[in-house]
Amino acid sequence: MIRTFLCATALVFASVAVVMAHDGDDEKVTLVYDQPLPNVPGKSMKGVLVEYAPGGTSPAHTHPKSAFIYATVLEGAIASQVNGGPVTVYHAGESFSEFPGDHHGVSENASKTERARLLAVFVVDTNETNLTTYEK
Repeated sequence: MIRTFLCATALVFASVAVVMAHDGDDEKVTLVYDQPLPNVPGKSMKGVLVEYAPGGTSPAHTHPKSAFIYATVLEGAIASQVNGGPVTVYHAGESFSEFPGDHHGVSENASKTERARLLAVFVVDTNETNLTTYEK
């Protein structure tokens, strides 16, 4: 029991370290929830809080091929573009999804003067620790 707890704790800290490794002045990324799904073996739900400074952006990126993502804007407005589609602005209370393998070309604060916050909920393979791969 204690060994399982310690392994789970180590995995959570490893996930936080990987997720937060891309923090910059424009964005702050924090793993806020990590729970294996009891009815879907091998899958977990992971919640990531993304906070953007005014005018803040994230580099173009992808997520694990196992990841389905549901995102909701908590504060401000987020401009988003997935798979080369149109750039769409989502305001507080609005949501969108990303499917496994999607390319997120634009993810940024739509305002140059107000901050923005987004909660992204991943359903992903439990052993996945790198939730975001940024393009160079």
